[in-house]
Amino acid sequence: MQLDPYIDLLRRELAVAASAGGEEAQALAERLTAPLESAIRLTLLEALSAATDEITRELAPGSVHLRLRGREPDFVVAPAATDRPSPDAAGPSAAPPPADDAAPGEKGATSRINLRLPDDIKTRVEEAAARERISVNAWLVRAAASALDPGAGASRRFSGAGQRVTGWAR
Repeated sequence: MQLDPYIDLLRRELAVAASAGGEEAQALAERLTAPLESAIRLTLLEALSAATDEITRELAPGSVHLRLRGREPDFVVAPAATDRPSPDAAGPSAAPPPADDAAPGEKGATSRINLRLPDDIKTRVEEAAARERISVNAWLVRAAASALDPGAGASRRFSGAGQRVTGWAR
């Protein structure tokens, strides 16, 4: 997304408003325009960031991210993540499991929560999810389900590499 057209529009509007104050006001407006450009750009980026946060709340569990490419913002729309890793994450030979293998508590409506973890625990969760070749979200769902129903946790644990799968099945 190009911010320059919006900055130019503000520059023109400031010039029009300053023209009502005479030549001295116009000269002042011209001198202030260049130094204000970075403040205007930053303000626009903050507004866009706030908008992406609002949109993300409405899209949950999907999301919208604002990234900078040079001095220009770029939007990235992430659809709702599934509990299964993408084929790329598991390797090109890994086929996705059938859709009806969800464990109890994983079917039906979902809710979104914000979870704050200490960095060391977050790192360990990410490593554990990677070892099991599942998303962090899926790993956390299974950990929570195991904590709530301790007998069910071991029956859903899978690990595998390539096309060979080992572990427990229900």
